[in-house]
Amino acid sequence: MSIEIKVPVLPESVADATIATWHVQPGEAVSRDQNLVDIETDKVVLEVVAPEDGQLAEILHGEGDTVLAEQVIARFVAGAKAGQEVSKAEAEAAPVAEAAEAEAGNDALSPSVRRLVAEHNVDVAKISGTGVGGRITKEDVEAFIKGQGAAPAAAAEAAPAPTLGDRSEKRVPMTRLRKRIAERLLEAKNSTAMLTTFNEVNMGPIMALRKQYKDIFEERHGIRLGFMSFYVKAVVEALKRYPEVNASIDGDDIVYHNYFDVSIAVSTPRGLVTPVLRDADKLSVAEIEKGIKELAVKGQQGKLTVDELTGGNFTITNGGVFGSLMSTPIINPPQSAILGMHAIKDRPMAVNGEVVIQPMMYLALSYDHRIVDGRESVGFLVTIKELLEDPTRLLLDI
Repeated sequence: MSIEIKVPVLPESVADATIATWHVQPGEAVSRDQNLVDIETDKVVLEVVAPEDGQLAEILHGEGDTVLAEQVIARFVAGAKAGQEVSKAEAEAAPVAEAAEAEAGNDALSPSVRRLVAEHNVDVAKISGTGVGGRITKEDVEAFIKGQGAAPAAAAEAAPAPTLGDRSEKRVPMTRLRKRIAERLLEAKNSTAMLTTFNEVNMGPIMALRKQYKDIFEERHGIRLGFMSFYVKAVVEALKRYPEVNASIDGDDIVYHNYFDVSIAVSTPRGLVTPVLRDADKLSVAEIEKGIKELAVKGQQGKLTVDELTGGNFTITNGGVFGSLMSTPIINPPQSAILGMHAIKDRPMAVNGEVVIQPMMYLALSYDHRIVDGRESVGFLVTIKELLEDPTRLLLDI
């Protein structure tokens, strides 16, 4: 039985999508619910799985093609096994692409294979294809590159200094997510009156608190006690005191939010995303830690949903995990502010007339000056500083 493989229904705000990676090639047998293709939108990657046990018959749209919701991108034959000939009726309904490949010979490479070959300057004539009909697959190219890795490295050590004639370039298309990130960053710079104010915080009290209770906390809640839960707690309290920072501009109106959805910047293989920790004011420290870990794991695995990436009133980004000492984070529209946390470094500080070494961290608050004035921005950052330097105030709500 021939089945049409279609693009899933796209999220409401997404007009089209791009085919990112075909995991199965025509003629290959697959099992039910096996991932056939990744389809990338501006926000998430959607997986299209096999509807039944069978064989992928034909790919209608290759990697890099732009597609619409419910558009047919491939044909699938249920019940067929790898190399098995389908019936005449099935062949007419779902013509296999092998004939076209035979005409093109070994040059019939998929877009992902062509891109990999171009990036690594690989001679395909030296690769033995393991795909259907001797087709060269992405795995074949990767195995060839891995096997040749040691030899080029040794040759490079013995080679003389490169001349101008040895210089080269490679051109790789932006992913949908990277293009969207670029658009939003440019939008933020061009459409907001963005300023950044700085402060510093002594992280000694929180580090001492974590050291004292981390083992008990992990045993009790099954999650590691990190810094992010303290940051979130402090941010929520500061947002309550300075509602302008928790607001956004909509046309000529200011929208004040009476809830506290905090976006957490997460670095993923596809780029930076900001999943949302909803109703953070109602969460305990353990619930915040679990929520952040779940979002981070989903981000790394490409499993974040559109709902998890939509909304958010305020963003926290922690460049300190990468060693950043100071930065000016860019606002995540339509939010009015973003807080940047940084690396904790031991520095000499003046305390009661004496020089003391303390674990210090710089804070950076970038804000939209159209809605947040200097007094609110500085007061907001000072509140966070005070709460982090005396974390018991977070528990006593003072």
